[in-house]
Amino acid sequence: MNISRQPSLLFCIIMDAIGYATYTIPFMGEIGDVIWAPISAFILYKTFGGLKGAFGGIFNLFEELMPGLDFIPSFTFMWVWQRFRNEKEHLPERRSFLSGAVLPRK
Repeated sequence: MNISRQPSLLFCIIMDAIGYATYTIPFMGEIGDVIWAPISAFILYKTFGGLKGAFGGIFNLFEELMPGLDFIPSFTFMWVWQRFRNEKEHLPERRSFLSGAVLPRK
């Protein structure tokens, strides 16, 4: 049985906001990121699972550790990616009007 994981958008926005929050405490920005980066990467991996989660976790770790990249909402991007990918997989087959043959998706 293939269970697709889809966290809520609110959860993803909150996780991104926590990543931004390290800059609200003066002089804690980069130190907070060093602490938050592996935690965030692990949570992203566990939330989305599989290859997507592994890729997202590595990207998230890199994004949190690199100075100046905290504005990237990694969790929200992963939510959008998974959401639209799942919708594309559930589209009905395209058939030719004349022959009824199955057409390839674009």
